[in-house]
Amino acid sequence: MQIKQFLLLIAFFLGFVAVSVAQHKRYTIKNGIGLIGGLTQYDITTDNFTTKSGTGFIGGMVATVDIPHKWYTVSYGFQFSQNSLEITGRPSLTTITQEPIEYDIKMAQVSFLLHVKLVSDYLTLDVGPQLQYNSGLELKEDNQSNFIIQGYDNLFAEDLSNISNFNANGVIGASAGIGNFKLRAAYSYGFTNILGKLNDQDFNLNNADRFEGNQSMLSFALMITF
Repeated sequence: MQIKQFLLLIAFFLGFVAVSVAQHKRYTIKNGIGLIGGLTQYDITTDNFTTKSGTGFIGGMVATVDIPHKWYTVSYGFQFSQNSLEITGRPSLTTITQEPIEYDIKMAQVSFLLHVKLVSDYLTLDVGPQLQYNSGLELKEDNQSNFIIQGYDNLFAEDLSNISNFNANGVIGASAGIGNFKLRAAYSYGFTNILGKLNDQDFNLNNADRFEGNQSMLSFALMITF
């Protein structure tokens, strides 16, 4: 059901862009399709846990709409990424030594970006919204499933797997390049609480604080347009 909702969001998003482009049909518009791939650094900003950002990779497709007489261009894209992060825990209640618990998270993102021309098409400032569907937090090592999260007595590493799957982000970055090749750096920040779904579960915790967390992802990628 969640996947169907996400596909409907994609269809609505692409339809909105198509209508917007059609409104400019009296101008000479140059369209392009691009492939993008690169590396990421991912983290979740929260007061509930002690986290450490991890690296990952990103890849996808981008459609560009260049209106030459305007001070901006637009693009919309669909991309996949796999990221990692660490959350501090300990093997048992009687253990003092803390260890990093490693997680993976996979995500699919749809974005609509406005590219402000700082130096013609050679250097642009990129900004816009992004919709995301992501997996849960997946343990890299199964033998860490019963590790206890730092700051809690009854919260285990495996309990964090069921996080919120739908999230909305804001993106800001820059693109630079010549011709069909561009380097793109982007920072995305989650406006929604990615840990919110944990509040719907009863972990029998002594800690009455709600789970609050906002994801952040920094990406460096190469884009090739055709």
